[in-house]
Amino acid sequence: MSTVYDRFCASASHRGNADFLCVEEVTAANYGIEAQTISWRDASERVNALKAAYAEAGYGHGHRVGLLLENRPDHLFHWLALNALGTSVVPISAEMRAAELEYLIGHAQLALAVVLEGRLDVVQSAAETVGIRTQVITAKSTEFPCPAAPAPLSGRPGLQSECALLYTSGTTGRPKGCRLSNDYFLHIGSWYTALGGWCPVRPHEERIVTPLPMNHVNAMAFTAMAVITSGGCLIQLDRFHPRTWWKTVRATRATICHYLGVMPAMLLGAEPSDMDRSHSLRWAFGAGVARQDHARFEERFGLPLVEGWAMTETGAGGAIHANAGPREVGVNCFGAPGKDVEVRLVNDEGRDVPDGTPGELLVRARGEDPRRHFFSGYLKDESATEEAWADGWFHTGDIVRREATGNLYFVDRKKNVIRRSGENISAVEVEGVLVRHPAVKTVAVAATPDLVRGDEVIACIVPEVPVRSDTQAQVARSIVELALQQLAYYKAPGYVAFVDALPVTSSQKIQRGELRQMAEKLPGTANCVDTRSMKTRQP
Repeated sequence: MSTVYDRFCASASHRGNADFLCVEEVTAANYGIEAQTISWRDASERVNALKAAYAEAGYGHGHRVGLLLENRPDHLFHWLALNALGTSVVPISAEMRAAELEYLIGHAQLALAVVLEGRLDVVQSAAETVGIRTQVITAKSTEFPCPAAPAPLSGRPGLQSECALLYTSGTTGRPKGCRLSNDYFLHIGSWYTALGGWCPVRPHEERIVTPLPMNHVNAMAFTAMAVITSGGCLIQLDRFHPRTWWKTVRATRATICHYLGVMPAMLLGAEPSDMDRSHSLRWAFGAGVARQDHARFEERFGLPLVEGWAMTETGAGGAIHANAGPREVGVNCFGAPGKDVEVRLVNDEGRDVPDGTPGELLVRARGEDPRRHFFSGYLKDESATEEAWADGWFHTGDIVRREATGNLYFVDRKKNVIRRSGENISAVEVEGVLVRHPAVKTVAVAATPDLVRGDEVIACIVPEVPVRSDTQAQVARSIVELALQQLAYYKAPGYVAFVDALPVTSSQKIQRGELRQMAEKLPGTANCVDTRSMKTRQP
């Protein structure tokens, strides 16, 4: 078994008419599609029909196809069909705007993009702007155009063939494309279904619900592969809806759910109900639950929130999960490394720190190949790949503390990445757009605390000319409007602060530590404009 498609077929052959994919009512209404449950047999027929059509058109090993299909069933069907042929898929967030699409299409060199009907024009325009011979169609197309890209590579796809290219925000520069192999995905499925302890996965029985986007590794790799490997049912929501969450959980008979830290806080904000424990969820898998919410959530809703740690780059090859041993609640504990993972915690000089002292988390696979089951590298950036793997360890950039028990505790995130409602946002990427505004002389973007979303984006602006107090709101709104035109809505500033100067080094580089301290204090001050109301999902 060497591809994700192979594993899907193996499960489908045993599961037949059992449920594979559930499209519940809220998601169906928001997408304008039919609420339905799709069996393994029906899904297999759809996948194989797409596989034949793609093969007839000439797609194969070595091509890349972009999928802008949100969390719809079509995303899974096209991915599995293309995987069977050795074609890598590049999930595209529906929130992306012109500048982001142009970068992704050109960097990934897409042969084809399959997109939502309402995004056809903007994706075609982005491809034309870049000058890449990317063909763009909708999921309603019944025939696929022949790829303008070179002919597919010879040979059958295998374990190390690229299965997907997922983009992740780094600490500097543009988003990096993580090349993920079939082996990467297959190992995630095997790892997840073997967790045990607090997180048992029962073959053929689990119904896993997730509201997380399929263009992120959590949903596309961890959730989907858990279902494909265990032969269960995937309940893929369009997004998180706090008001209807428990109704959806009950109606779909979900047994496991995935969460981000912001979700428990929102659910706790609802009035207590006699129905709070009326559900079939056995445990939840996630990260980032606020300390003050952890125990309260478990007591009220009657299920454990089991924290874990992983990155797109590590997959399950370096994943750590608090599924074993005594549970620690409300202390940011994500467990101890398993038998296949080695970790180090180091200071800024690269020296190991003692227990109880925070240090950067370094991880690798135990054994002869430290990169086993990790990502295959950053596309077109070998130097960044090798830098991340300096001295044979993957440098995560996350600050972690280890206690004598061996358990690890999350302390802080990468200095230059803003994490808003589970989305990693590169400050440098946002700065690159805002600096184009005529009113902006220099700009630095940072995180500022937000009770609901964890972080909010704040743009610290040194203006070309001083901005009068009576025009600050107008100028701030025009700056945010530029961001909304060019970037996903969640990346736009929620605050715009006009400042006299930015904290810089002698070489004029932003001092990120000082900037973050400044950013935490700016909201609510005279020259800081609250623009959070402008940050809504764009049609």
